[in-house]
Amino acid sequence: MGDFRKILCPVDFSSNSLAVLDVAKDVALKYEAKLYLLHVARIPNPDMDAPIAIAPHPHWERTAYDRLMRIARRKLCGVTYEVVVKEGIPESGILEAINELGSDLVVMASHGRSGLTRFLLGSVAEEVVRRALCPVLVVKPNK
Repeated sequence: MGDFRKILCPVDFSSNSLAVLDVAKDVALKYEAKLYLLHVARIPNPDMDAPIAIAPHPHWERTAYDRLMRIARRKLCGVTYEVVVKEGIPESGILEAINELGSDLVVMASHGRSGLTRFLLGSVAEEVVRRALCPVLVVKPNK
């Protein structure tokens, strides 16, 4: 294990991803690292969630940024952090952010889906673990 300087923590605003912030904060404090909070605003396209493509809207990104900033101010006292919002598909956006930021570690939640639900919805965490060029710490949800 190396010396972590830049830690990426993807947040989708679910209770699982917000709970992982405590783990990410602890790791950042231990290594005196900068913590990047990332939200990828999923934009529907014709073959995804909506019957027609929906153009990116700055309001979505601004709302996500403001929400992440409120969370960071409340939960990340004592940690150097930066909030990043991207648009796109979550796993692709996370992988792009890893490369763009030069992340040394990713700390992210697993939603704990299994069976048919996991098969149909896929696993963002699994895709990131498989393709990331840095270590990925996946934290399971509390049940």
